[in-house]
Amino acid sequence: MGKKSAGFWVMVGVLLLSGCAHDRGLKVDNSDQPFRIGREDVLDVAVWRDPELSRTVPVRPDGYISMPMVGEVVAAGKTPTELAEALKDGLKPYVQEPRVTVIVREVNSSRVFVTGEVTHPGAYPLRGRVSLLQAIALAGGFTDFANSDGITVIRTDGKGGQIPVRYSDLLSPDGGQDVVLRPGDTIVVP
Repeated sequence: MGKKSAGFWVMVGVLLLSGCAHDRGLKVDNSDQPFRIGREDVLDVAVWRDPELSRTVPVRPDGYISMPMVGEVVAAGKTPTELAEALKDGLKPYVQEPRVTVIVREVNSSRVFVTGEVTHPGAYPLRGRVSLLQAIALAGGFTDFANSDGITVIRTDGKGGQIPVRYSDLLSPDGGQDVVLRPGDTIVVP
């Protein structure tokens, strides 16, 4: 076998192995994650015994909120407790022993996006735990031209990455693992 022929067969082997990306043994992290404040959420910020400093504030598109005395504070990506601590630290020069509570009044940022060969592509709100199968149902199911065994979930939660999913594996008795979606996930159905 010549060098060109050997190289060809190596390439064929690589392509065949890369086709095995939809491994049923693929482990997806479906653990519950702490709630993180996102853009467009609405927060109640309460400063104990100081109603002038307490506010209901929206998280702006840039991820910040504006608070009296503290100014601009990054809210997006923090838990309510982490944001309360940041506000408490910002108020310390002005308020003796500030006690700050952050309550999420409206969750507007938790969405997943479904695109490609589904009946109704678009953004869908995440209300509780939503699986990949449920999101496909929300989007009206597959079109006639969908490659349901070539689904990819693109995760943008900081760790990033792509999760290949075969719909037929999810429906089989020994089945694949369904993916619990996280805010910002994009489901691509080719």
